[in-house]
Amino acid sequence: MRRSRAIAGAVAAATLIGGAGGLLGLRERPAAVAATGDPTLATTAVRRTDLSDSRLVAGTLGYGAPHAVKGTGSGLVTKLPPVGTKVARGTVLYRVDDQPVVVLYGDTPLFRPIDKPGITGRDVRELRHNLTALGYHSTAREGDVSDASVLDALKRWQKDLKLPAPGALRPGQAVVVTGAGRVSAVTAEPGDPAGGPLLSITSTAKAVTVPMSPTDASGLRKGLRVAITLPDGKAVPGRVSGLSAVVGTGDEQPKMNVFVRPDKPVSSFDSAPVQVRFTTITRKGVLAVPVGALIALREGGYAVQRPDGSLIAATVGLFAGGMVEISGPGLAAGTTVVTTS
Repeated sequence: MRRSRAIAGAVAAATLIGGAGGLLGLRERPAAVAATGDPTLATTAVRRTDLSDSRLVAGTLGYGAPHAVKGTGSGLVTKLPPVGTKVARGTVLYRVDDQPVVVLYGDTPLFRPIDKPGITGRDVRELRHNLTALGYHSTAREGDVSDASVLDALKRWQKDLKLPAPGALRPGQAVVVTGAGRVSAVTAEPGDPAGGPLLSITSTAKAVTVPMSPTDASGLRKGLRVAITLPDGKAVPGRVSGLSAVVGTGDEQPKMNVFVRPDKPVSSFDSAPVQVRFTTITRKGVLAVPVGALIALREGGYAVQRPDGSLIAATVGLFAGGMVEISGPGLAAGTTVVTTS
């Protein structure tokens, strides 16, 4: 006896499901199917296997998200670095009025002169940390207060670099970035005002940027292991290193970026399209059948059907790759059940 159209409808709905969850809609309990009835009856065996909820998404290999660098102070830009220049603490990044602008690490822009004892704030602490990292130690008792030892360390550093007016650090003489990087784009030109966006920098390490909808990215987390397929077909393991904020205005669909860091250096490509496989859920050694074997019952719950028409109640778990995890009394590996696929 052929299965009812309601059965086919429920199975078709189940086929659309890619992750853990229930079936869309219900159908009536099917009529019994005679064991020797329909010669086209399709059956399958319940099997024990591993299931993984994974997806393959397109991404771009590069150096990660760029960060804009803004200059401070007055004057005109007279020299800018080429794309690819390494950005490191204590090095000259660009020149203003033909004077060098040096890189410091931190998160507080240089907004005032540090040129006398008694100045207090995070910018002072930041300067002291940078001087110490560069080998110019001070003996300040309070880390966020400038004193003679901090100003002396500053003067020694500036003299060694042959910077003008050593002993005072003023806006425009240094640019503060979050850490080491590389110049990814130059947005200003010589002759532009120094106090504005000048260039962008990225990480020095390769990363993959994957644009996704917030719904698709909902199961992802920092540290999740992934597989990256390069244009030459080679697979490289990696991990999710971060997720950007959701962006969407007006009628635009919300979007976000997922950032993936390869576990080992990828030197073959500077920038290239890649494929990233995310695996969010894995079930080891579970009982599973094709989705087409699953029945949604009108009274609630799910079942699979034996060739003689009798039903076996089934609790469903993960849906993956056209298969569904099932469990319950009466279910075992090798049990023959009816399926539509």
